[in-house]
Amino acid sequence: MNGISENKKGILYVVATPIGNLEDITLRALRILREVDLIAAEDTRQTRKLLEAYNISASLISLHEHNEKLKSSSIVERIKAGKNVAYVSDAGTPCISDPGYYLISLAQSEEIKIVPVPGVSAVITAMSVCGFPADEFIFCGFLSARQNKRRQALELLKKERRTIIIYESPMRILSTLEDILIILGDREVVIARELTKMFEEIKRGRISPLLKNSNQLKTKGEFTIIIKGAEEEQQKITDEEIEKSLRQFLENNEISMRDAVAEVVAMTGLPKNRIYKIAVKVEKKLNI
Repeated sequence: MNGISENKKGILYVVATPIGNLEDITLRALRILREVDLIAAEDTRQTRKLLEAYNISASLISLHEHNEKLKSSSIVERIKAGKNVAYVSDAGTPCISDPGYYLISLAQSEEIKIVPVPGVSAVITAMSVCGFPADEFIFCGFLSARQNKRRQALELLKKERRTIIIYESPMRILSTLEDILIILGDREVVIARELTKMFEEIKRGRISPLLKNSNQLKTKGEFTIIIKGAEEEQQKITDEEIEKSLRQFLENNEISMRDAVAEVVAMTGLPKNRIYKIAVKVEKKLNI
């Protein structure tokens, strides 16, 4: 036995690892990774880079979303036999939009001691610099890759007063921002890309100007999007007030309906689809 535990059963350590900058590893995490009998890793190649950076030689086994149920039983049996195991994901805190749930659930059912070894999480890292209320927030992980399901999820968040956090891939970052604009309105957002890495980028502002200047938004790396919660005043704006604002723009044909809708969305922060529906009615009344 390696000295971590004198119990007959071993221990499962859930170890957070850096999300980019390798210096963010904790001293405790390094000690645990050196002392355990086995490290279960989401991607052994990725974890090997971390271990080599700190001269840690350890036995590795893969445990990812496609083999978690198959491998978890084997790992739990080793722990029951007295082996200490650390579980790490590719980056950040395991089980936060990462595999590990099944392994931990199975270990709990076998009354195995589970010890969290905390560290970096992209959620908390991004929240610390967003400038939005952080006393309460809601984390939604990755929304669906399918637009209709993504929009359905956003519809459920329309009246959410807490700060909202989601993850997004570079392939869908722009389409997701467009959906947020349509469903939630022209909210203030913080878009964090490649946190703690060399090309870290944090952009703040309302969605519409960010999309307008989307050529300046690099679509590479992992994204964390933080959305300011709904404000109470937004819920009190009536359709009549929206119609009045639209009429002011449209009656003299000063701007197009599309631009009028964009102006009112920017003024109110209300969802674009709500403004657009009212604008269509106004347009008919004015026979534009």
